[in-house]
Amino acid sequence: MNLKTIVICLYVGLIYWLSLHFSFLDTLFFPTLGAFSFLFLSRSSTISEVGKVTFGAVVSSGIGTLLYYIYPSAISLFVNVIITIWLINKFKWNAPPIVAVALIPFFSHSAHHWAIPLSVCAALLGLMLVLYIAGLVESRRTTAYESKSTAV
Repeated sequence: MNLKTIVICLYVGLIYWLSLHFSFLDTLFFPTLGAFSFLFLSRSSTISEVGKVTFGAVVSSGIGTLLYYIYPSAISLFVNVIITIWLINKFKWNAPPIVAVALIPFFSHSAHHWAIPLSVCAALLGLMLVLYIAGLVESRRTTAYESKSTAV
């Protein structure tokens, strides 16, 4: 198991703990965070690609929240899914968890629905930062290990 995997697991656990212990952070944890974690970990994506997926997730959660506020029903859920899939195809975000994030307002029982897009943004930006730092640590560790092995 590599460092990035361990760091991501710790990050998701921390986000879950925060969402349980601080009522104003109840929307910070969402199950799709695990899917995004695996997606970002399993693909060798650039920061630009990961940023596009994060942007798509924030936009889709915003659209879902807006449609839920306008009319919380199966009709607005249907429109939400249609719009989200169209956006994914149009902008080539290539990340199915974006559809799941768009649905959060429809199953969240939070009193803070307006915070869902902010929470998605914060959680995914935090995930990007954690992965970036873990990548730096891994590359430095690899460089240090290679320099020691060539010195012998």
